[in-house]
Amino acid sequence: MLKNDLLLKALRGENVPRPPVWMMRQAGRYLPDYLKLKKKYDFFERVQTPELATEITVMPVHQIGVDAAILFSDILVVPQAMGVEVLMEEGKGPSIPKTIRTQKDIDKLNTTEAVDHLQYVMNAVKLTKQELNDAVPLIGFAGAPWTLLCYLVEGKGSKTFDSARAFCYAHPQLADQLLQKITDVTIGYLSAKVKAGVDAVQIFDSWAALLGPDDYKRFSLNYINQIVDAIAPLAPVIVFPKGAGHALKEISYTKASAIGIDWCIDPKTVREITDNRVTLQGNFDPAKLLAPIPVIQKEVHQMIRSFGAQRYIANLGHGILPNVPADHAKAFVDSVKSYGNG
Repeated sequence: MLKNDLLLKALRGENVPRPPVWMMRQAGRYLPDYLKLKKKYDFFERVQTPELATEITVMPVHQIGVDAAILFSDILVVPQAMGVEVLMEEGKGPSIPKTIRTQKDIDKLNTTEAVDHLQYVMNAVKLTKQELNDAVPLIGFAGAPWTLLCYLVEGKGSKTFDSARAFCYAHPQLADQLLQKITDVTIGYLSAKVKAGVDAVQIFDSWAALLGPDDYKRFSLNYINQIVDAIAPLAPVIVFPKGAGHALKEISYTKASAIGIDWCIDPKTVREITDNRVTLQGNFDPAKLLAPIPVIQKEVHQMIRSFGAQRYIANLGHGILPNVPADHAKAFVDSVKSYGNG
């Protein structure tokens, strides 16, 4: 039995003495001990070695005091397992030398054995659960199919992913085939993660803001809903559609247990939109963690007041920045924990 189950209670909509708190990308980047490992091992070596992934995953639990661990991994392990070469250059982000743009490219993608190629993730889940020893829940995650398509078609990171969007509009049937293959593999992947021991999962739709409302339903939400429908009976699902405020109401009617929101929408507005049907997660601007600690404390308490302490998970509105001092990250967590104590 979990010693700290605040996150799971919040996901179930149960009353909690205070909101649970964790941070996206809390495993890595800003932690001095992670940076030491980064000098020794390249990125995918860290991801694909269960002992290293476990060590990185538990770091913020011990050092920052978060109420949940999130497995150290990457959304692009799914395309890798499907037979796509993915490179990760330090300081430049991911790149895909051979993009997916034709029927032939899509037909070559491996879907039947993809989850088998991700056994190292399941091993990391099992090892991490042992290391956590029921201290806090473990979150697994995957990228939303639309977000993965962006990388597969564009071949690299982009602010606008023009090629990916153009591909969907010019070749919608090919886009559907690609999105469906990603969806099918992701369902198998997250199901295996739950079976291996994760307590909840999050779907990251990092590039949700690039699509208008109708196109978002067509090319993203349609596929996210398939994943949610398949995984929700197994474990709570958090959906994070960054920048897609227009989709929040519709997501609140799905089987998702929580919706993650960024800092560009007012918490009270989101409560009204979702009518308290679903737990909300977010939405502290990661850049605010560079403010003085007293400012962080004040802003965190204001954020919690805006959301309300129930059906709420304190988090950032996106991943923590690499240049955030660890003591500022800890101040964020401690500020949540002190809420309601004067």
